[in-house]
Amino acid sequence: MLGCPCLVCHCLLIETNQGLVLVDTGLGTETIRGERRLPGGFVRIVKPRLDAAESALRQIIALGYTAQDVRHIILTHLDLDHAGGMADFPAAAIHVHAREKEAALGARSMQDTMRYRAADWAHRPEWHTYEASGERWQGFEAVRQLDGLGPELLLIPLLGHSAGHCGVAVQTSHGWLLHAGDAYFHHAEIRPPQRAPRALTSIQNLMAVNSSARLQNQRRLSDLASVPGVEIICSHDPYEFEKLSQNSP
Repeated sequence: MLGCPCLVCHCLLIETNQGLVLVDTGLGTETIRGERRLPGGFVRIVKPRLDAAESALRQIIALGYTAQDVRHIILTHLDLDHAGGMADFPAAAIHVHAREKEAALGARSMQDTMRYRAADWAHRPEWHTYEASGERWQGFEAVRQLDGLGPELLLIPLLGHSAGHCGVAVQTSHGWLLHAGDAYFHHAEIRPPQRAPRALTSIQNLMAVNSSARLQNQRRLSDLASVPGVEIICSHDPYEFEKLSQNSP
């Protein structure tokens, strides 16, 4: 859904015993229809392609489900290109790191008002927030199971891109799939010896609230990328998107 040829917006739809779970939402249908304006800076930099067929809602309906079938939404963070479709699923419980909700709902700086939109949660969803505590998982600290969901879904703090940025680990029949959100933008950042495009590095540096923490998490993800039984994807890499799509049943 992002018009730049080097970016996609990669969401996950997961079937569980507790109903459908959506990891990130992308932009919502109100934005795509033009009923909700995007910040000018976002439009100039990202140049989003506003195609209704690519919205999470339309794709879920095309699979034979309804918006009400989505019972839970797990957000890597509350940036508008990750949480902009929350209102398309008004009955879903929203799971997010406590620091991220605090930063988004208290947004004051120019940078914060570019990335967060109060209209995305104006429908007053049921929030489930998680503090910086929990267990260890694959070398990461403060990993949490999510309220009302089973142990096959975990929230992994990957702070740095935003105040409460997280990854989401999903246990599948083939091992673990870790959706790392915006912890990196290009596969070469965690899988050397390739080099990520300089423009993507610049965007990440511009958006990061803690560049040191972001880079530390990239190094940890790079170590994890070589571990058997763990596959890592991020939100915006088209190579990873195509690879995972081809391997999906």
